[in-house]
This record gives sequence, C-alpha cells and structure tokens, in this order.
Amino acid sequence: MPVVFSSPHSGRDYHPHFLATARLDALTLRRSEDCYIDEIFATVPRHGGTLIAATFPRAWCDANREPWELDPAMFEDSLPPWVNTASPRVGAGLGTIARVVSNGEAIYRGRLRFADAQARVAECWQPYHAALTSLIQAIRGRFGSCLLVDCHSMPAHACEDRRPIPDIVLGDAHGAACAPAVTREIEIFLQRRGYVVRRNDPYAGGYVTRHYGTPAGQVHALQIEIARGLYMAEASLEKTAGFLRLCADMDLLAEHMARSAEGWMAAKRNA
Repeated sequence: MPVVFSSPHSGRDYHPHFLATARLDALTLRRSEDCYIDEIFATVPRHGGTLIAATFPRAWCDANREPWELDPAMFEDSLPPWVNTASPRVGAGLGTIARVVSNGEAIYRGRLRFADAQARVAECWQPYHAALTSLIQAIRGRFGSCLLVDCHSMPAHACEDRRPIPDIVLGDAHGAACAPAVTREIEIFLQRRGYVVRRNDPYAGGYVTRHYGTPAGQVHALQIEIARGLYMAEASLEKTAGFLRLCADMDLLAEHMARSAEGWMAAKRNA
C-alpha cells in the first residue's frame, strides 16, 4: 500500500556514554520517549505498508526537528550563524539536541561542544531522514502518491490549559500537510473504534509532518498522537491492559489503509 508509518521518538538504545554524562537516571530520560509506539504499529508491514522507527532515543537526538535547532546556552563554543537558535522548540529546551526531558528537568551536568551536535546529526538525524525520503520517493514512484503517518504518544498534561486530552489527536497542519478528506477518513475509522479524536489540538504536526506533507506534490502527511494513558502507566512506563487492545485497533487501521489508501490517493490525484 502507498503508506509509510514513521516513529521518530520510540528509540530506546541508550549508549552507556550518554547515561554517564547525563544527570538523570535512565527511567527519567525514558519519559521523553514515545514509549512502545514502534511496537503498537509493528504489524504495518504485514498489511503491505512500511514502518520506519528510530533506534536512538529522542533525548539524544530528535528526528522530528530541523537538523540544526540548537540552544546556544547548551554549548561551550559558539554556534555557526546558520543554526536556528530562536525556534519555539529551542526555547522550550526541546531542540534537535534536547536540553531538558519532557517534565522540564535538565539532562546534562555540563555543556556540550558543537562537535557533539554535529556527530549526532550525522549519525542519527541524517540517516533517518535519508531513509524516510528514499521510502517516500519509492512509494510515490510506484503508486503515484504517498501517505506518511507520523506516529507519536502524548502525556496526560499535553494541553497547557490542563484540559483533558482526547484519546487521539490527528495533526495535518490545519489541512496544509494532508488532504482533509484523507484525515477525515482516518478520523471516522478511529471514532468507530470508540476513540475520542481531535484534530490539530494541541498538536498540529511537527517537523516530519510539515516538511514532507506536500499534497500538491502527491505526498500527504498526517501526525497521529495517542494518549499514553490508553496503554501505559506514565510514571513507571509499564504497559497496561489497554496495550493489547490498542495494538489490535492499530492493526485494524493498517488493514483498513491497505484496502483503501490507494483509492484515497487516486481520488486526490484526479480531483
């Protein structure tokens, strides 16, 4: 099927050097992960889709950022002028090289060097996006169009105003990254499975969605954020009884896409 699922934040390969230089323990570092999202969508290839998942942790290098969103306060040496030091993500401490974990605790005891960031981008960010770009181009070449589903999880405190979060948020950059009819099709499917679904609030799509989502170029990108409380205990990161049900429903979603996505894409091309 003409669909790629990506999971840039589920990596959990923590190098001993990283753990040694961090001021936080491994459990606290892992709270920045989109825990188990790669497992939740693991059956996608069985239905003819493609799944790409980072193995490196988000706290080490964030593949859902521009390659050079860096906080100058984190580094001993000066950053080149072309580095993006002013993005909202950098301001929040969550640039390409994160300063803090998701609860706001600082990761490092001391400052890094720009060479550290260069190495991480070269070893992690660039290979991930080279692979993702290649997959999208190959699928678009074969089918004429490609749908990219960027998969994430969201904490209970995702809404800044403390509103209750829905079960799932679909982010299509307010229609700019994915044809609204495609977003609606997936929204209806999830609602029929009993999920409370919201669009673009509080997440409208990150770098992956906005960078790759070019409907005019026949690449549609949709971010899916799943509430962690549906399948895991946020404090301990342990899976709960809801994990198996969620996996089964995401398997059904992949099966539905296998049957329908090529038709959606053809309809968009001919519209």
